[in-house]
Parts: sequence; structure tokens; C-alpha cells
Amino acid sequence: MIARTSRPVLAIWLDKLLSALVILLTGAHAQPLPQLRERTAAGRIYYANHNSHGDFMLIWVSLPRVLRRQLRPVAAADYWQSSPLRRFIAHQVFNMVLITRKSGEPQAAVNQMVAALDSGADLLVFPEGTRNGNDNVLLQPFKSGIFHLTEARPDCQLVPVWIHNIQRVLPKGKLLPVPMLCSVRFGQPFRGGDFTEKEDFLAFAQATLLAQQPVLRQEERGL
Repeated sequence: MIARTSRPVLAIWLDKLLSALVILLTGAHAQPLPQLRERTAAGRIYYANHNSHGDFMLIWVSLPRVLRRQLRPVAAADYWQSSPLRRFIAHQVFNMVLITRKSGEPQAAVNQMVAALDSGADLLVFPEGTRNGNDNVLLQPFKSGIFHLTEARPDCQLVPVWIHNIQRVLPKGKLLPVPMLCSVRFGQPFRGGDFTEKEDFLAFAQATLLAQQPVLRQEERGL
């Protein structure tokens, strides 16, 4: 298990408050597969679709506490470093891996994630790279960083996670959340090192994630 220094009392209570708020607003429910309830020796990368800043919290509250202890969400440094409160949440509450976007050094981000895995962490990543604001597009093309991460640590286990409806709770550009039922679905884990070609890996990873979508009734589809 990842070695982590004790969190400040304020961080612990802020975690509890934010988690309770997310559950209240979304009715978040998920049932991780039995094989996900214990950590693997090589580490695990959860990867999910990205629709709002609340995405990682929905997955956070859907995991057993024993798995949350080693989970580190990967997020944009420019957003989470932009205010004292966000910095406190990122560093003290959720121990995020903060990546500098558009740095011109993409390998630096991969190195940060590899270092986190090597320290005993599991990662939560959003391979689309930015939030999907188009309701007509289910999933944006994946960035290549997730492939290079699995190249560096081929034995790491990858887990697709589909988040449903969160974009209606906290739409892009809005400040106040709206109560809306959401769900999280965990797919079967697979080994990233089984793919030697980037295109094959990305196609499989995207298809596997899309396969986790819930079957919607006609009224939910807007028909």
C-alpha cells in the first residue's frame, strides 16, 4: 500500500463533506467487480470518460475506502493550483498527481504518473484530456499519454469506468450543481502490455469504455 503521511484533520472532514455532498446530489451508486476489491502488485489505472470537474469525485465515492487510500486522481495543475482552496483540496484531501498541460514536454507527465505508480499508488486518468462539452459525441479521441504510461509499466492493470449523467449535475461553465441521478460502471480489467501498437491499444481501450454505457430507456435518449 502507498505510504502517505497523515492528512490534516480539516482535509479528512473536507473529504467526508464533499463525498456526502456528491452522494446527496447524484445518488451515486456502483458495484465494483469482485476482482477490483483488492490492489494488484503492479498497480492499477482506472480510466474514465470526462464531462465535468466532478467526475473524479463520483468514482471516488463509488470505490471501497480500502481502495481510495491508494488512489491518486490525475488532474490539470493550472486548474487545481489556481486558488488556495483548490490547492488544499488537490494536495491535502485527494493527493492528486497534478500535470502541467501544454508544457511542450509530454514525457514529463508520463514520468510523473510512472513515479506515482512506483510509489504504490493507483491512478485515475481521463484519456480524452479535456472535458467533453458536446452532447452529440459520447467520447472524444484518447490522447496517447495513457498508451505511453502502459508502455512504461506494461503489467499495470487497466480498468474502464463509465460515468453516466454527471454532465447534467455540473455543466461546463456553471457554478451551482443540480441534483440528478448518476451512476458509475466498472468494466473488466485488462493488461495494457498485451498491446504493442498504439493504435490497437487506443482502439481497444475506447471500445471497452464505450461498452460500459448503461442501456437507456427511450425517454432518457430524448426519443
